[in-house]
Amino acid sequence: MTMNDTLNTMKDFTNKGMERVTSLGDLNMRVFERMTAKQMEGVNLLLEHGNRLFTLATAAKGYNEYAKGQIEMTQDLSKRMMAESQANLALAGQVREEYQSWFVKNMAEVTADMRKAVPSL
Repeated sequence: MTMNDTLNTMKDFTNKGMERVTSLGDLNMRVFERMTAKQMEGVNLLLEHGNRLFTLATAAKGYNEYAKGQIEMTQDLSKRMMAESQANLALAGQVREEYQSWFVKNMAEVTADMRKAVPSL
């Protein structure tokens, strides 16, 4: 292998390495955006619940009506939070698969590149 071949191989490794880092950064941004959106849905759910409680507190005609309304809203919030939790777990599974797929693909490419550069591997 000549010096030019070695330099070209190193240049190729560097370029492909930067492409891999860029693709990982892109994957990280997509995951961050999706996770942030899910987190905001949870925050909005809690804010909505707080607004409903405030409205109930101002509109209730007595303590019994207020207590009954609180119990119903809390049950509703619990169901909705459970659904959000299940959706978040599903999202976490998808994210795991995306990272695993990225890793397997890129490690296969690195291995192939190394085999080309060093035929004895």
